[in-house]
Amino acid sequence: MPTVDLSVSPLRELNQALHGQKAGTNDTLWEIVNPRGSHAVAVGVAAPISIEIRGSVGYYCAGMNREASITVHGSAGPGVAENMMSGHVVVKGDASQYAGATGKGGLLVIEGNASSRCGISMKGIDIVVRGSIGHMSAFMGQAGNLIVCGDAGDALGDSIYEARLFVRGTVKSLGADCIEKAMRPEHLDIVQALLDRAGIADVTAAEFKRYGSARKLYNFNIDHADAYG
Repeated sequence: MPTVDLSVSPLRELNQALHGQKAGTNDTLWEIVNPRGSHAVAVGVAAPISIEIRGSVGYYCAGMNREASITVHGSAGPGVAENMMSGHVVVKGDASQYAGATGKGGLLVIEGNASSRCGISMKGIDIVVRGSIGHMSAFMGQAGNLIVCGDAGDALGDSIYEARLFVRGTVKSLGADCIEKAMRPEHLDIVQALLDRAGIADVTAAEFKRYGSARKLYNFNIDHADAYG
């Protein structure tokens, strides 16, 4: 198992080594120690390898991830798993702003809380947050699922398209064109499957409410002009 100590090894060399990994490599498990809040740790990994990061990281950790399983044993700065394509990213602590932004696939699990704009412009990613999320989360969310076991801040799902939002706790306010919707059997199945994948066993799908688009902002309508501001 390769172990990289970022207190002595340059971050650029680490990322270059990770970028060089291909399917079928023997180095399937990597350990990164002493990240010390470094930015862009393990970005752009495109191989089915596992990476354990022992400590907290800065901006854009695991950004553009494809196929890799990456675990941060600490907290993450803004943009963790930004533009993620596939794979599995876990943050054992809290995540700062815009976690999972523009993500197109894969699963992001945040075991603590997430700050503002979690899942902004999500395009197919699945995000499970064990704690709560901040304001403007899932703004312009296009596709995918955001599951929040705690509470949600102001303007949840503002200008949302077809992303599905599930919140177990309270929602401070809903954004423009976001409404509460009925939880049908297929939605219970989606939530339970993602809770299982995230390793959350003490919460059930029946405890969640669903939120999504009222579909009134897809095209401009003068009768709803106040909602565009």
